Formats: sequence, structure tokens, C-alpha cells
Amino acid sequence: MKKLIVFSLLSAFGFSQNNPNAGYWQQHVDYKMDVDMNVKNYQYKGHQELVYTNHSPDTLKKVFYHLYPNAFQPGSAMDIRLQTISDPDKRMVKSFKKGTEDVTESRISTLKPDEIGYLKISNFSQNGKTASTKVVGTVLEVELNEPILPHQKATFVLDFDGQVPLQVRRSGRNSEEGVALSMTQWYPKMAEYDFEGWHADPYIGREFHGVWGNFDVKITLDKEYTIGGTGYLQNKNEIGHGYQDNGVEVKYPKKAKTLTWHFVAPNVHDFAWGADNEYIHDMVLGPNNVELHFFYKNKKENIENWKKLQPKTIELLEFFNKAVGQYPYKQYSVVQGGDGGMEYAMCTLITGNRSYGSLVGVTAHEFAHSWFQHILASNESKHEWMDEGFTSFISDLAMEQVLPSKKKEGEEVNPFEGAYQGYRYLIKSGKEQPLSTHADRYDYNMSYGIGAYSKGEIFLSQLGYVIGVENLMKTLKRYYYDYKFTHPTPNDIKRTAEKVSGANLDWYLVDWTQTTNTIDYGVKNVSEENNATKVTLERIGRMPMPIDLLVVYEDGTQESFYIPNTLMRWEKPNPFPIERTVLKGWDWAYPTFTFEIAKKGVKAIVIDPSGLMADVDLNNNTWEKK
Repeated sequence: MKKLIVFSLLSAFGFSQNNPNAGYWQQHVDYKMDVDMNVKNYQYKGHQELVYTNHSPDTLKKVFYHLYPNAFQPGSAMDIRLQTISDPDKRMVKSFKKGTEDVTESRISTLKPDEIGYLKISNFSQNGKTASTKVVGTVLEVELNEPILPHQKATFVLDFDGQVPLQVRRSGRNSEEGVALSMTQWYPKMAEYDFEGWHADPYIGREFHGVWGNFDVKITLDKEYTIGGTGYLQNKNEIGHGYQDNGVEVKYPKKAKTLTWHFVAPNVHDFAWGADNEYIHDMVLGPNNVELHFFYKNKKENIENWKKLQPKTIELLEFFNKAVGQYPYKQYSVVQGGDGGMEYAMCTLITGNRSYGSLVGVTAHEFAHSWFQHILASNESKHEWMDEGFTSFISDLAMEQVLPSKKKEGEEVNPFEGAYQGYRYLIKSGKEQPLSTHADRYDYNMSYGIGAYSKGEIFLSQLGYVIGVENLMKTLKRYYYDYKFTHPTPNDIKRTAEKVSGANLDWYLVDWTQTTNTIDYGVKNVSEENNATKVTLERIGRMPMPIDLLVVYEDGTQESFYIPNTLMRWEKPNPFPIERTVLKGWDWAYPTFTFEIAKKGVKAIVIDPSGLMADVDLNNNTWEKK
């Protein structure tokens, strides 16, 4: 009863839903798990009780669980994908010479029986009665012994045996940096069911989607190991390892070889942890008394950077709170582990043998995911750009504040320049696919990476060009407020921007995310006639945009012109501290647009002086008088 009260109070404190979509609903899960980990053979046993609440209007006759560790077996879908895609993830393959040939080999394909990952399920029951189950790759299919009616609950109980694979991707044991356990996607996880139906996707190496709920997890392992990850540790003064309150001395029973760590995590859709017997554990307080925990290997060459990272993480939390919205939990852990950087609920696992700048950068990105993936939990398998792109946008802004770029006096820095360069590279490659492509369906890892991260980031930075930067930042705050702890869709960010600005933006969402249409405008002709200057612009790409035009006169004065996009039914506020002339709208059907400037002496004309419009050919964006 006490635990239920704790969850109830925590839910009332900061976890309320405001989703404005009429009739919105989402499922709910409550996990209770007891796990025993053997650190000698990396096998673990667990017992799981899950209370599933069906808030949908549908009667459910099946449910599905993810068994992610099964992907780390020779012949799995993830293994075959590595062998068949032309540019496999370099972390997941081995490259070597075989005679005179360069050979690339999937690291999963060579795993031995004691090196693979697996989850084996037994004793599955629904409401105390056995239910029929079938394992298909990384998915457990369950035929229910009785349907779950709308607004009813069911209790599922199961036992599971798992083996932690050698570190290949995200989860695993004995990473290259010597971290013993990176426990991510490690337990039987209920698949999401929403207005689109079941999302029981196989694990091929991409992204995740989960059900909101409360976790009560007990983990027993060797007492020399320190755990950092999701949730609030309930028995700090029994555990020690840098957690205990008020400097209380912790005395383990002399004969005890293990400790049981008890974590509670309210209103999350994942649970992850890392463990090692050489972790240093530091904790600093951030804004609103959020505990920021740091777990990293006791290696002399890394300690200085990890100590310097801690005040920067405080600055990052301050920035994200101000730019997006308040972080609703009371702890966040930065844990050395994994194989790069990956976000989880209330924590991240990152590689730690990095330069100081890289360490701050990866922490900024993964911490920012807390807002866009673990609080604004869009379906990142279907709309990966909403998570990775928005996270890249806000973390690039944050990095410019906490570790500013070196620049010359008077020079303006575009924190998103790398995204624009990546996007233009993708266009030139001819390998772009629409952002509406499922994360697992991209033909190339490169196309996925640049699309999700760079083109997704530009969705926001360019939206600032379309509706104004001030409206963009207001949009992010309202989007967070309206949709936190729900599962927003692409239409939700578009509608939020429309409500904030007053502009019609359906054209923007469709062209940028559902097609490979490009933006390309040019200055076609400039001529002087009868004490006036005649200017003709041309639209070469398919995607329409409003146009900001800067005109520089021979006498040194400047003027801006704004050409509305008629699809918007709206005019953007003047973003420049100079006089602006608003011209008539440019309808998409017309390939050219001509207007007159009522004087001569034009020295130069520049389309989009801000550089925020993702024009694919900048060579024709500027005209200079010869």
C-alpha cells in the first residue's frame, strides 16, 4: 500500500497529461521485477509481474512483448541486416583482409553460445491462468486466455532467463572500455498499442517505442558492483556505493556476497542500468534539487574530464528547463557504458574515453533526449526525425551556450551549420528517402543518419525561418506542455506551430517529411529601367517557401523585402533591424516572381541572408552588380 501511495503522489507531482487531442488515450503498465545477475557467466534470472490497463476502446485478444536480447544471435534479423546492407554500422562489424580482399563481417555472426544474448520466457500466466505464447525472433506473441475489454486490467506473470551478449550494440557485457554490464533492452518489455494498433516491431538495430508506466525493480548482484541507471534507489543506506544519505556508514553483513538494489521509477517507458566493480560515483545537485549522478571507470586519464563534466551538466539542465520545459524527475544519471551514446529513462549510457568537448557534447545530446524521447515520447521507429532531429536542434543550441564556438569579432555562428552541410551532402548523393520512411526501412545507414538527425534538425531551425525564431521557441514550449507524457505525432508539432503563429503549415510538414522535394530559389535577372530596378526570382525546386530578400544599395543602405508563401495565409514578423517591404504573395504554381524597386543603384541582392532556409544550391542565391 505504501508503494502505491508513493506512485500516486509522484504522479500528481509533475506527471499530468495535457494532450489537447479530443478522445486521446494511451495504455498503461505497472512492472514489478526481481532479478538475480551472475557476474561470472553474465546470465540472469528474473520474475516479472505486469499489470496492464487497457485504456483503448478496443477489445484485445493478443498482446506482444519485445525480447530484444534475442537479436544478438547468429542468423537473427539484425545479423542478416548487417550482412546485407551496403554500409553497416561500423561498431557492429569487423573489417579485415582475406588474401587480397577487404572483408566485412558481422560481429553477431561469430558469437559463440556463451557470448550471445537471449531471453527465455517460462510460466506465463494471465490472471492466474496459463496463456499460450510463441517466440518469433525478438517478439513474444501471446494468445490471451480471455480478452481484455476496454478500460479493464489484466495481470501477466512470467519468469525469464537471460544472457547478456558481448557488447555489440547498446546492450552487452565487457565493452571496449571495460565496462562490465550495459543493461539496456534487457527485460521482457510490453509492446505499445495505440490508435494505430500494435507496434510489435522486430529489433533490427534502430529505435524504440514503449508504454508509459511505473517500475518497481530489485536487482541482486555481487556486492562489489555499483549500479547507476533509471529510477530512485529505495535502500540507499543499505547499499552505500556513494548513494547513502547524510554520510551514514554502511556495514554489509560479513558473509554477504551480494546486495539487492531496489529502484522505483514512476511514469517512464523504459528501464536501463549499467554496473561495474570499478565505477566512481559522484553526485551533484542541479536546478530544483535534481540529483545528477555520474558513474565512470576509475581510470586516471578520464577522471579530470568526468569531474569537469559535472558543472556543465548543471548548465545543460538549466538551459533545457528554460528552452523547453521543466525536467519532471528528481534524478538523472550519466553512466559510462554502451558503445557510443544512447538515451534511456532518467539516464544515459555513453562511452567515456573521450576528449572533454566530446564528453560534454554527447552528454548534451543524450540528456536532451529526456525531453524529446522520454517525456515527449513520439514513436521514434516511425518518426525518428522527431526525436533525433529535435534533440539535435536543442542540444546544438545548448552546446553553443555552455561551450561557445570560437569566432572572430562580429562573426555570427550558425549552430546548425553541420546539419545543413549534412543535408546537402545527402541530396547530392541521390540516396535520400522521405522522413516518413520507417527507421528500419532505409536503404543506407547514411540516409537514415542524415535524414533523422540533420534533416530532422532542420525541420525546426528552418521552421524558425518560416514563422520567426521567437514563434519557434514558443512552439517548443507549448508542444512540451501540451504533449508531455503522451505520444505526439508529426501533426501535433505542426498544429502547435500553427496555433502559436497563426500560419497554415500543412504544406511544410508534407513537403519536408513526406517527400524528397527540395528547396531551390535563385535570382534570375536584375535590370534597371526608368529610374527603377526590376528583379525576377525563380523557383527551381518543388518545395515552396516564403522568401526573405536583402537588397544592398550602392550608397551603403540596406532594405529587406518579404515575399509571402500564399499557402501560409500569413505574414512573418520582420526578423531584421532594417526597413522591410512586404510584397504580394508568390503562388507555388508560378515558376518566377517579378517585382520592382522604386530606385536604381542596387549593388547586391541576397535570398535568405539568415542561412536558415535549406536551399540546395546557394550559388544562385546572390546577385552582385558587375
